[in-house]
Amino acid sequence: MDASKIKMAYSISERNGKSYFNKVGIGFVNKDGSWNLKLESFPINGEIHIRDYVPREESDGPGVTRARGNGQARTVAAE
Repeated sequence: MDASKIKMAYSISERNGKSYFNKVGIGFVNKDGSWNLKLESFPINGEIHIRDYVPREESDGPGVTRARGNGQARTVAAE
């Protein structure tokens, strides 16, 4: 399946001034543009945040930027 048709579903919780993405499911875009969502849980606040799926990239060493499952990137610190 084309990665651009896969979506990740998250609940975003705020604690101590930080945002935390908690995976609650996955979505798929159909040929007609409609979506199928498969939820493993349902957020208490009823809000679901949908992001494009970004496959994890393999890293050979520290200091390399990696893609995260939530569409954000992080840099691995040198040890």
